[in-house]
Amino acid sequence: MLYNNRIPPAASGAGCEAVVTASAFLKPSTSRKNMKTIVYVDGFNLYYGAVKDTPYKWLDISCLCKYLLPNNQIIQIKYFTALVSARPDDPDKPVRQQIYLRALRTIPNLQIFYGHFLEHVVRMPLAHPLPNGPKIVEVIKTEEKGSDVNLASHLINDGYQARYQVAVVVSNDSDLVEPIKIIRQELNLPVIVLNPFPRHPSKELQKYATFVKPIRRGVVAASQFPPTLVDTNGVFSKPAIW
Repeated sequence: MLYNNRIPPAASGAGCEAVVTASAFLKPSTSRKNMKTIVYVDGFNLYYGAVKDTPYKWLDISCLCKYLLPNNQIIQIKYFTALVSARPDDPDKPVRQQIYLRALRTIPNLQIFYGHFLEHVVRMPLAHPLPNGPKIVEVIKTEEKGSDVNLASHLINDGYQARYQVAVVVSNDSDLVEPIKIIRQELNLPVIVLNPFPRHPSKELQKYATFVKPIRRGVVAASQFPPTLVDTNGVFSKPAIW
């Protein structure tokens, strides 16, 4: 076998360039190392599972991959997301997202692929209405469309084009089970899942992935961009309030 299921503890390192001396995430049981790897990131699943309500939103995904995949040759990172809109309670939300996407674009081997948001007002029943209060209220329903389909399409197409030897999916979305099954069963290639929701792993993904590795808080904290970055347009910084 090329891989075993031994999962080492998360790194607690001292910066992205620190040498990771813990056991390799994909520990080869033969002499083959540095296998060509493409990482597929479900951006919103990663956000809501690993960084929302934390001070670690300035996440360097390339750094995260170096910690978790120290023995792999990561040839590409594909990041799937959608552009958010301003809301009355958070008018700067799209500005912060654009700054973060700008930071991601400083990673040479990372590409961003966009789905879209559908947002509309719907009437829904209250779970616990007050005795003399309304039973139906209007809410803003937001649905992100396209990212999971885009991720699945790239995962399958890249596999059939023999662009990777290992696929890594950053998501806890069980909708991705079928494309993972295709890669595992039809192409006989390993698919590793990095789970942003370590307390609530998808049992379906656990069943069909080569194995599932939780993304723990310590690794996220150690995988931050510097506060100030430079790109072809100049110098920019992490949002002051986020």
